[in-house]
Amino acid sequence: MFKAGEFWNRRFQEHVKETSRYLKYIFNGHIAVAMFFFISALAYYYQQWLLTVPEDFPTEWVVGIAFGLVASYSPVRTLLKEPDLVFLLPAEHKLGEYFKRCLVYSFFVQLYLILLVAAALGPLYFTTFPELGTRYYLGMIALTLVIKLLNMMANWWMLKERNANIRHTDLFVRILLSIVFFFFLSQGNQLFSIITGVLLLLVVAYIYSLAHKKAGLVFDLLVEKDQARMRTFYRIANMFTDVPHLKNPVKKRHALVQLLAQGVPFRQSESFTYLYRITFVRSSDYLGMYFRLIAIGGLAVWFVPNVWIKIAFAILFLYLSAFQMMSLWNHHRTIAWVDIYPVNKEAKQKAMVRFLKQLMLFQTFLFTVLFIVQWNVLGILITALGGTLFSLAFIKTYIKPRIV
Repeated sequence: MFKAGEFWNRRFQEHVKETSRYLKYIFNGHIAVAMFFFISALAYYYQQWLLTVPEDFPTEWVVGIAFGLVASYSPVRTLLKEPDLVFLLPAEHKLGEYFKRCLVYSFFVQLYLILLVAAALGPLYFTTFPELGTRYYLGMIALTLVIKLLNMMANWWMLKERNANIRHTDLFVRILLSIVFFFFLSQGNQLFSIITGVLLLLVVAYIYSLAHKKAGLVFDLLVEKDQARMRTFYRIANMFTDVPHLKNPVKKRHALVQLLAQGVPFRQSESFTYLYRITFVRSSDYLGMYFRLIAIGGLAVWFVPNVWIKIAFAILFLYLSAFQMMSLWNHHRTIAWVDIYPVNKEAKQKAMVRFLKQLMLFQTFLFTVLFIVQWNVLGILITALGGTLFSLAFIKTYIKPRIV
């Protein structure tokens, strides 16, 4: 006899075992140390900035957007797998207890986001609105939990809807209402926050009424959503250790492929040069992560006042980018036909080293441009020279010995 509670316990234990297996690599790796330095430096300069925060700084918008987004981001983890599309369908009417536990688990596992945002924005809020006090801010946090619960239930009910446009429109409306609600609430405008909250409740009630007209759960959508979230986790874990069963969706990106591939000579020895370039562009992992790190590092270089810390951030993000792009080397390890290329291994290594060097030097150039715009001569010279030397030394001493 099928027991939903026991089935949940078994799936949950498997999920914890799978995620903890990779979490130990993430939190013990080089990047964890580097990010600790990054967060510590940001916290220091954040504290210094609060001493001179402008009176007209839009704190209510910052708080409204941040709280609204974390309250709206409420995915439901169902822990379903592809075989469930066949084997669980006959027991769908018995899965009520299973999905209740999924909702409870999803809600509590996401609370850390609210705590992080509340802790980060607390000092700014108390600096801008000291008259509202700590109790009011704690009340805002409590209301964030309520709004998050409402959004999570709405997300769950909308998973009965197959039309992606309807789901996206619903999500956009709820995000907008959540942001406006916390915008008014953060500045103490309780009347308009109540009106916005009532509108959000009406939207959620309407979603509930629509969902109960649907025949049942859309199992393939539930599996697709859960697998997408696991792929995201695996992509993060893949930066620290090999994830053999990682499935990477491929995107066309014709313009970028043409831009990077047009300069590759049509020669046998350049086969891996072409392969690594189009993999970097078309895989869902590398291109986005590379430019996100450039963006975060660029913001640090632009806003941090101390020139030496600026330079340290530039070198730090060079290291982070190179460390993560190293996984390109093993990207095709499970594809047999790559091993039968009539190209020797030295050419493969040479192509990888050259491409990583180009990525690091391009990133060095972009960081140097930021110093040029700010016209910081010391920063220009040290970042350009130091970034170039670091890139060459890191590739020679760290990357080369590991791609054999």
